[in-house]
Amino acid sequence: MAAPSRTPPGTWIKAGLEVLARSGPDAVRIEPLAKTLGVSRGSFYWHFKDRRALLDAMLDTWEQHSIDEVLAKVEAEGGDAKAKVRRAGMLTFSEELVPTDLAVRDWARRDPAVAERLRRVDNRRMDYARSQFRTFCSDEDEVEARSMIAFSLAVGKHFLAADHGERTRTEVLELASAHLFS
Repeated sequence: MAAPSRTPPGTWIKAGLEVLARSGPDAVRIEPLAKTLGVSRGSFYWHFKDRRALLDAMLDTWEQHSIDEVLAKVEAEGGDAKAKVRRAGMLTFSEELVPTDLAVRDWARRDPAVAERLRRVDNRRMDYARSQFRTFCSDEDEVEARSMIAFSLAVGKHFLAADHGERTRTEVLELASAHLFS
């Protein structure tokens, strides 16, 4: 007799991340996820001890996608430091990753453990930016300022609702980027 097929843990994690991005961490519940996936709750418990274990696995996956995989892609593509910083920002805050990143940021405001995880990820992102800016900036104050501005621009552009006069948002972002990397 063949063993029953089980829903892989990655399927649960992916579904959980989609719910997180759309509705926040409180909406990540086992029963609705099982229903969405068309499986029983028992399938969940085959892979995860409890909801907290799923949430932790989701954060592990978010961290891997948003920092480890992004940096691996950037380094594999190569280029000069300016290109690498731009590419890291574009990948990190891509349409695919940014909804989850923003949801984790919101979640971190209410959960100290998530805040610590976000701090670790952001520190790795900033360390990478610093390492790249150091290749063409010798002043450590300038390195820190450029890293902070680049990172703030990447995150903040998703929250800013201001108009830009005759310019489009894209034009202003390109002007800011040109200034930052000049």
